[in-house]
Amino acid sequence: MDKVTQDINKGGKHKKGFALLLTLSILAIVIALSAVLVQYISTVNKTTTSTKALIQSDILYNDIQKILQTIQSKKEDLYKTLYAIPLPFTMQDGRFSILLKCKPLANGVNINWLAYENKNSMQNHISLVYKVFESIVQKYEIQNADRLIELITSYLYQSQNTYDETHTNIKEILSQDEFEDIIFNYMIEEDDNSVINVPWNKYFVFNHVNPNIKDNIIDANYISTELISAIFDIDIESLNEEWSEGDDLKQLLSNYGITLNDKIYRTKFYPHSRCEVYYDYLNERFRFDFDDIENEVKNFEFYGSQ
Repeated sequence: MDKVTQDINKGGKHKKGFALLLTLSILAIVIALSAVLVQYISTVNKTTTSTKALIQSDILYNDIQKILQTIQSKKEDLYKTLYAIPLPFTMQDGRFSILLKCKPLANGVNINWLAYENKNSMQNHISLVYKVFESIVQKYEIQNADRLIELITSYLYQSQNTYDETHTNIKEILSQDEFEDIIFNYMIEEDDNSVINVPWNKYFVFNHVNPNIKDNIIDANYISTELISAIFDIDIESLNEEWSEGDDLKQLLSNYGITLNDKIYRTKFYPHSRCEVYYDYLNERFRFDFDDIENEVKNFEFYGSQ
């Protein structure tokens, strides 16, 4: 439980002046999740192996999935809470504990927008990607930005027959690990260590490009100070004093006389979340992840012992 307490205390520091107020609806969800844990612990086999831990995580995932699918009207309150601070659940006798952490999936510029450079409806998105890259290049003194972008776009296209309207050759970058492999290749090829100093996850996300242009958006109220500074040319020191993720970006920008483009930035709740579940199983801690996208809980991934 010390580990869980440390995680909670650490997470709470990220929100200035944040006072956590659980509404009755959120408490109902917490109680429902707790009930799942009570049922779950009775099924735990006392012999610990990675295979059995995977089976148990699948059971737990399926139960959480059912609960999330039945509380659609309460999800906004739930995820606003989880974005701010992880929630722990612990059996009274200490035999079992779980930590649930979630974050927005679209709180950055989608690197895969680069694959649609010739699509007229995506021009504002493409311009935004290049603007962020330009800011990064200047701030971190990257030596050969053209080559870096070339390596990224070469990865996105699987043949030399590029930029066709069908986009049949596109291979999207769907994880930070994939992206960092490209960054590493650039660093070796150009002997440019500056790229390892860039907090890429503060600027970019790695999601599927939605066929519906209206759904290719940025979850505006949860973007980083680094990204706000890069896009809107605001001094980051000022932003560190004025901005916390979860605040109202539209209100912040209005203080600088900047109008937010509602076609790209969404300030209303955007139901695209990724959650991590850490659970203790016979003196070991395991983890699995899942996505909750447009009220569909999916993309379960088991990471084993942590």
